[in-house]
Amino acid sequence: MEWLNYHHLLYFWTVVRAGSIHKASAELRISAPAISTQLKLLEDQLGEKLLSRSGRRLVLTDTGKTVYGYADDIFSLGRELLDVVKNRPIGRPLRLDVGVVDAVPKIIVQLLIEPALHLREPVRIVCREATSSELLARLATHELDVVLSDSPVDPSLNIRAYSHLLGECGTLFVVVAKKAERFRRNFPKCLDGAPIFLPTDNTALRRALDYWFESQAVRPAVYGEFEDYALLRAFGETGTGVFPMPSVFQKALKRQRGLRIIGRTDKVRQHFYAISAERRLQHPAVVAISNAAKQELFK
Repeated sequence: MEWLNYHHLLYFWTVVRAGSIHKASAELRISAPAISTQLKLLEDQLGEKLLSRSGRRLVLTDTGKTVYGYADDIFSLGRELLDVVKNRPIGRPLRLDVGVVDAVPKIIVQLLIEPALHLREPVRIVCREATSSELLARLATHELDVVLSDSPVDPSLNIRAYSHLLGECGTLFVVVAKKAERFRRNFPKCLDGAPIFLPTDNTALRRALDYWFESQAVRPAVYGEFEDYALLRAFGETGTGVFPMPSVFQKALKRQRGLRIIGRTDKVRQHFYAISAERRLQHPAVVAISNAAKQELFK
């Protein structure tokens, strides 16, 4: 029978968590060359490359991501075993593995997931962010329980997955308060030539925005395009340009001093989906997310 060397797996897991071999070396009190040797032995045993270099950074390969997920479960169970043996109080939580498409605003993600934390039984949430195709591949292999996305599953993909609409809303155009005066009148014409930050053109929101800009005969000056919405908003909040936000935040934004809404359109709809491997949602935490989204967030 072939056995996995768990010492090698522990070194790999620690390197990924720490972010580098050097930091893992300090944490494990083992020399960096020794850790590198153990990683190579683990890769040789598995017959797959687990880490690759991107400049000075170590990056997980696809196989490495899978192995890390299992390692995280293994060592979490190990800590739990010690708690049980030493009679420490324990209540093993329900685990929810969530994939988040990087184009989805993180505020939306937080509001969607929050209800799962208020179930009667404790829930441990693990969020993984990536592109839609990467997350759907992991959903297909049951590494994820659900994927939160801004678009439904592409029917051309050979993946058995089902899209459950959580809700939809219009789009706000927002700018920092000190720049708002310039845009107070004649919306949406005031966007013509205006500096703006937008999602990249592979997102559903960007395609809808481009179509709407054309229909309104406005051509903003695109200062930046971002796959990650958090980064898009971070640039917008520097005051350099306008940026879009889901209209579900309209009331909250009116209470903020730093940002101002300069216009709104319901013609650009933002949709949010829970994508699962089963036709009906079954995981209790995912059901809670879906119910709260429909009954509260997007009501």
